[in-house]
Amino acid sequence: LTEKGKNMFSKIEKGDVIGIIAPSSKIDKDDLEVINNSVLLMESTGLKVKFGRNVFKNTLGYGATPKEKAEDINEMFADKEVKMIFCASGGFNSNTVFDYLDYELIKQNPKPLCGFSDSTSIENAIYAKTGVLTFSGPTFKALTSWATSYAYEEFVKRFMKADMTLGQADDEYKTIQEGTAQGILVGGNLSLVSQMSCGKYSIDFTNKILFIEEFCLESPPELVSNHLYYMKQNAVFDKIK
Repeated sequence: LTEKGKNMFSKIEKGDVIGIIAPSSKIDKDDLEVINNSVLLMESTGLKVKFGRNVFKNTLGYGATPKEKAEDINEMFADKEVKMIFCASGGFNSNTVFDYLDYELIKQNPKPLCGFSDSTSIENAIYAKTGVLTFSGPTFKALTSWATSYAYEEFVKRFMKADMTLGQADDEYKTIQEGTAQGILVGGNLSLVSQMSCGKYSIDFTNKILFIEEFCLESPPELVSNHLYYMKQNAVFDKIK
């Protein structure tokens, strides 16, 4: 992180409130046990949990309406009590909220917003419109739904200890091409980054470091290739560092 980024947020302390939004797919009954486990985990860590008013709504049959989702996001940023915002889960449709977000309010009330997969589109839109840093990281469900405690440990390290080192000692990485680069990190879920290569809410890739994540069970190689070539055809890889 740049010095500006390091100074934008303070550490999350015991007693602080974590806000939960659901900008993507609806919360199913099967999700409730995991979400409750995450609540218990946060409370055992000394944190308080506050849900958006529309998190559990299913107005459309596949989730809340875009306006209801955006209402929760705006309210969480406006709420002085809330120190950090978690996306409940991934899924689909977070891009539907773009036109209903109060970007000036968000800019005046910066706080960490964390999630992966579908919610990374909101993270990129908010950064593009406001300059407020967002975080590609676990969803609220992932804190307890994963087979290990990795997501929770990384949450504590990053947000409560302000430790910005990448990953853990036994993580494995494969380097395809050696080199170094410096820039602001943008990106997230491959399909959404591809969609945001151009248009009203496009990501500014100029001199950025591009981060991409994808779920292999949802995207076969030919679809990954499709997204990458679409990005290539829109000059994304000519712009990044």
